[in-house]
Order: sequence, then C-alpha cells, then structure tokens
Amino acid sequence: MADQIIVYSGPGCADCQRVKELLTNKGVDFETRDVFANKEYREDVEKLGFMGIPVTVVGDRAIKGFDKEALLELLAGR
Repeated sequence: MADQIIVYSGPGCADCQRVKELLTNKGVDFETRDVFANKEYREDVEKLGFMGIPVTVVGDRAIKGFDKEALLELLAGR
C-alpha cells in the first residue's frame, strides 16, 4: 500500500495551491490539513521542523514549499 500523502496548507497560500494542483494533475490522492483552522496541524508542522507552509508529507519524509522536482521525487519513492 502506498504511503498517505498529507499537504499542510492554508487559505491564500499560492505555493500550497501549486502543490495541490501538481498532485491533482498527477492523479494522486492526498489529504489537505489547514494549519490555520487546526492548532494540532500547526504543531505537527513544527514537530517536522518547519515554520511555514506548504509542507508535503509522504510516509516519514517531508518537504517544505513548492519544489516540483523534489515533490516528484518524493512521490516516486512512496
């Protein structure tokens, strides 16, 4: 079974939207977690060592921001 994909994001975040569009265009299922609507999601991002969004998590790996090549590499390894 493939690892769950989680995108920590927030409203009005252009890079968050770009990450979600890339995943959608690749036909990848993912869960969106709004860090502004849920304090626990903000804490999750901080525990991963990040202070901003978007953060994309696949299994035990995470990357911050919109880096198309890094995202595709993350997806390929799941």
